[in-house]
Amino acid sequence: MTGSSETITVNANVSITVEALQAVVANAKAAAGSDDRGVFRVDTADSVSDIISLFLAEKDFETFAKDINNYT
Repeated sequence: MTGSSETITVNANVSITVEALQAVVANAKAAAGSDDRGVFRVDTADSVSDIISLFLAEKDFETFAKDINNYT
């Protein structure tokens, strides 16, 4: 990544596999744990957003987006 720290939130439709979604939900629940009644208090939609954002940051989406060859 180029080191810029300013970010914005963009709401977008993203296609992911069912298996990826299942993994995010299962891992988010496992990470959050359940309360004494066995209820999981985790927003899985936020978890999907967080994990995609983390992936984009770690895989240097900024450089990918700047490459004109990725638009053809």
